[in-house]
Amino acid sequence: MSKAFTRESDGDEDDDLPEGSGGLPLSAKNYMTPAGFARMRQELDTLMRKERPDVVKVVSWAASNGDRSENGDYIYGKKRLREIDRRIRFLSKRLERSEVVDPAKRPKTDQVFFGATVTWANDKGEERTVKIVGVDEVDLSKGHVSWISPIARALLRAHEGDVVRMRTPAGEEDIEIVKVTYV
Repeated sequence: MSKAFTRESDGDEDDDLPEGSGGLPLSAKNYMTPAGFARMRQELDTLMRKERPDVVKVVSWAASNGDRSENGDYIYGKKRLREIDRRIRFLSKRLERSEVVDPAKRPKTDQVFFGATVTWANDKGEERTVKIVGVDEVDLSKGHVSWISPIARALLRAHEGDVVRMRTPAGEEDIEIVKVTYV
C-alpha cells in the first residue's frame, strides 16, 4: 500500500475530545457569554482562514521536495495540521452546542444567575469577587469561574445578603453575598 494512504499517528488514537470533556456535563448546554462566544468564533476563523492554509502550503512544498521520511518541514507540518484539525473539530462542536446568555439583558435583580459578578465575604471578613461564566471562558486570574464550579453552584440562585454554605478542601465554609451585578 502506498504511504500516502496510511494514517500517520503521533500516539493520539482519539483525535476528538470526549463529549463531556472540560467539565461540561454530557446533557448540559454549553452556556457562554457573548464575549466568550466571540473569542471562540475568532479563534476558529483564524485557524480555518489563516493558520491551516499556511501550514498546508508548507506541507505541500515540503512534500514536493522528495523524501518525506527525514523532511522536518513535512513531518512537523503534518503534525501541526493534525493539531489544528483537532482544535477546529473541538471548537466547532463547542460552538454548535453553545447557548449565548447576555447578562446585560437580564432584568435588574440581586439574585445570582449565569453571567453575574458576585462579591462575597467569608467568616474572616475577606472579600472576593468572581464572575460566573461558561466552562470555556474560565480565567482564574480575572476571577472568572465556571457555572458548574463549586463556588458558582453555592452562589447560584442566592440573593444579596444571603449566607450560603460552600464546600472547600478544608471543609464547609459559610460565605455572605455582599454584591451582585450584571455587566
